[in-house]
Amino acid sequence: MTVSRFQGPRKGLAVIACAGLSLLAQGAQAAVDFDPARHAAVGALVEELAERGIERDWLEAAMRDAAFQQGVLDAMEGAAERRLRWDEYREIFLQPERIARGVAFIEAHRDAFERAEAQYGVPAEVIAAIIGVETSYGRFTGRHRVLDSLSTLAFHHPVRGAFFRGELAAFLEITREQGVDPGSLEGSYAGAMGYPQFIPTSYRAYAVDFDGDGIRDLWTNPVDAIGSVGNYFAEHGWRPGAPIYAEAEGPEALPDEVEFNLTRPPYAEVETLRRAGIQPRGELDDGQPVVPLALDHADDVLRYRLGHENFYVITRYNHSHLYAMAVTELAEAIRDAQALEAIPLRPRGDDAEGRS
Repeated sequence: MTVSRFQGPRKGLAVIACAGLSLLAQGAQAAVDFDPARHAAVGALVEELAERGIERDWLEAAMRDAAFQQGVLDAMEGAAERRLRWDEYREIFLQPERIARGVAFIEAHRDAFERAEAQYGVPAEVIAAIIGVETSYGRFTGRHRVLDSLSTLAFHHPVRGAFFRGELAAFLEITREQGVDPGSLEGSYAGAMGYPQFIPTSYRAYAVDFDGDGIRDLWTNPVDAIGSVGNYFAEHGWRPGAPIYAEAEGPEALPDEVEFNLTRPPYAEVETLRRAGIQPRGELDDGQPVVPLALDHADDVLRYRLGHENFYVITRYNHSHLYAMAVTELAEAIRDAQALEAIPLRPRGDDAEGRS
């Protein structure tokens, strides 16, 4: 763009600004259109799915119904919001109401939880805690049309477009297979769906028809959701009867030689942690690998814990050590509340070195 030197700085800036707004408006107008006939990338996705056997007319109609949502991109941009301390994050999920709802949710679906625990080895309170953290037991499953969210992210996310195109493809396959209008389903801004907030590829891989009605329905069927969470954990290596973490004590300042809070398989041997001043409470072999956790609080005191393999499995659901610990503590709170109400799912002894 050329600006005449006679316009002066203010007038020149005004011309540039107006031109910029015009370009933005044109971009926004183009963005709302996911018509495969007008956009090569959308057309390529339709072609790919048509080759897999989905009717082309159905796919084209679905994509023409999709709408660009700037708010979805904004939410993704702000997803890594200010870093929360552990006590701040914990406060979000460890509320008496959520704990009480967890107890009631297990009681309402006792048979499904008993079958899930027997089949997959995952305690009822852990499955309930996942659903409790994700959607407060199905009460808040998201207000974004999944079709809009995934289409926006698939074709307009600056970094992860390829990932979300895979999720959009899986979503279209699921809805076509199950005879569901893709425009009718709502979920998170990132396209997570139903009681357990599975993304579409996880839905395809791990959702189960747990009530035997011939449909894997995580949107409206809590029984299928319970079985599917259990299956997800089992497929990711959950160890039945094993603890999730052990308590530990350590120095006031983090030792430099230890990497903390990494969501990787247990990677630090207990002997190494002992040398750094971190002492487990209870008996752990020196050669046992663990995930060293350091949880910060408002009082500037660190709480140390040592994650076991089951802690790592929880981080496969959400790659955050804070998330995994919130799920764990909510599960513990639900279990303890069940004991107080004298309605445990079944007697189960606690491991002396760990929790849950």
